[in-house]
Amino acid sequence: MNNRTSSASTPSTPSALKRAAAAATSAPDDPLIGSSSSSSSPFSPFLDDDEGRDRHTRDPYHLLVLQRFKRSLSNVKYQFLGGSGGGDGGYFGYSKIAVLVVVFIVIGLIVSISSIISRLNSPYLCKKDGITLHCPKVNEKSSLWENPYSATTSWKACAERREGISDVAPENETNGYIFIHAEGGLNQQRIAICNAVAVAKILNATLILPVLKQDQIWKDQTKFEDIFDVDHFIDYLKDDVRIVRDIPDWFTDKTELFSSIRRTVKNIPKYAPAQWYLDNVLPRVKEKKIMSLKPFVDRLGYDNVPTEINRLRCRVNYHALKFLPEIEEMSDRLVSRMRNRTGSSNPFMALHLRFEKGMVGLSFCDFVGTRSEKALMALYRQKEWPRRFKDGSHLWPLALQKRKEGRCPLEPSEVAVTLRGMGYPKETQIYVASGQVYGGQNRMAPLRNMFPNLVTKEELTTKEELDGFKKHVTSLAALDFLVCLKSNVFVMTHGGNFAKLIIGHRRYMGHRQKSIKPDKGLLSKSLGDPYMGWATFVEDVVVTHQTRTGLPEETFPNYDIWENPLTPCMCRT
Repeated sequence: MNNRTSSASTPSTPSALKRAAAAATSAPDDPLIGSSSSSSSPFSPFLDDDEGRDRHTRDPYHLLVLQRFKRSLSNVKYQFLGGSGGGDGGYFGYSKIAVLVVVFIVIGLIVSISSIISRLNSPYLCKKDGITLHCPKVNEKSSLWENPYSATTSWKACAERREGISDVAPENETNGYIFIHAEGGLNQQRIAICNAVAVAKILNATLILPVLKQDQIWKDQTKFEDIFDVDHFIDYLKDDVRIVRDIPDWFTDKTELFSSIRRTVKNIPKYAPAQWYLDNVLPRVKEKKIMSLKPFVDRLGYDNVPTEINRLRCRVNYHALKFLPEIEEMSDRLVSRMRNRTGSSNPFMALHLRFEKGMVGLSFCDFVGTRSEKALMALYRQKEWPRRFKDGSHLWPLALQKRKEGRCPLEPSEVAVTLRGMGYPKETQIYVASGQVYGGQNRMAPLRNMFPNLVTKEELTTKEELDGFKKHVTSLAALDFLVCLKSNVFVMTHGGNFAKLIIGHRRYMGHRQKSIKPDKGLLSKSLGDPYMGWATFVEDVVVTHQTRTGLPEETFPNYDIWENPLTPCMCRT
């Protein structure tokens, strides 16, 4: 039985082989393969070579196997081409596939090219992931003095752009007058003035030129016109808000302003929305015709006002508020002297060193000092802030926590090590903008030793040159403000309105100038690690601060426009 099965399945006899060969050679052309002698099949280079053809002609058995293999390939081709038949049909089927492949490749190339062009044309923007800032990479070499050019050309200042034509009503047709006292130091007053113009716009009211109120710490009697160019301020904003220099003559109860509840709007919430002023202030302005607003620090929000109002605040801050010409000229002389101290043009750094006695005391942070120095500081804190001081027992753990969180002002020695870690050499020219440093020359010694080319405005000028500015403390602060603004690199050591406004202004000028904001949390951890080597410290400092140099950074809710004016006040190029 096995022998019969074997002989039935395999044509092993000569007669069977002859019949198979005859059948193969005399069979009609297969509709799936075409003619048996056709060479149009794409598989022919592998199946129809001359040597194979001769061998198959001599061996009918191999010829039969070859025919069956061709049938199998033809079935695959038939299914793949969707049933196209015949030799010409197979050719056209393959042509269709080739066309489709080419089309897909072209589409892929178009999408890829569009994506590349889109990325190249999209504005450079750093984005936050928690507390970490991620910035797009650039191909330029890092520089100590400038941000990458390719990262600073995607945005331009556009706060001067106004929506439509002027819609300011005549003075006798506005809803009334509002009046504010701008409190605090120079930069806090600056923010208050910007907000006052914005509120006047929201209420369609006439703004009386703000008064710079004497601050308890600064104890300065400076008036608006002692610092700012009033004519430029009023003229520049004439198409936005009506501003007058003084209280109208027809109003005889001038003493009531800020003293009478009938003429003062109090209890304005912090970061109040525009609608709050329309609901609570506008009716009283219409009724009384003149109202004062108190207090007025941070009394207007950012995310809950129209975009045009935020743009107006930038217009006031960056364009309308100009210092007096003599202040501008003196600042230009200081900048020129900083750049040419070595006889040739050099870049320079402006360092806002916030380590005055008041700042150290108010921070309630620990600092490097003698036992007697710390005891005197404890008495000072107890006197100035008795409620916070209590019995002093809680201050040590609080100080450690604040330093770990990066909420303590950097000491001069910490600043020196950080700048050296960033790569700034000993020859770096540094302008110090600060008050009297707590601890005097002893505490400044480490910074001066590592950077001997360190000067203040008093060291750059003669006594006669500064005498005209010393009668107003605010004038001296204005000089520091302008020199820091025009420096190649600005470095802050602690928060505050001064640093916030400088960084924002430098960003508005194009992000090109570096504005370094040290990561005080990282520095606290690194400087407190006795086992960290210098190489590791340098690597941590450099990598961390690559994204903390005033690059374009996305805005996020509750983030004020003074440090980051990008979205409301700058436009994509």
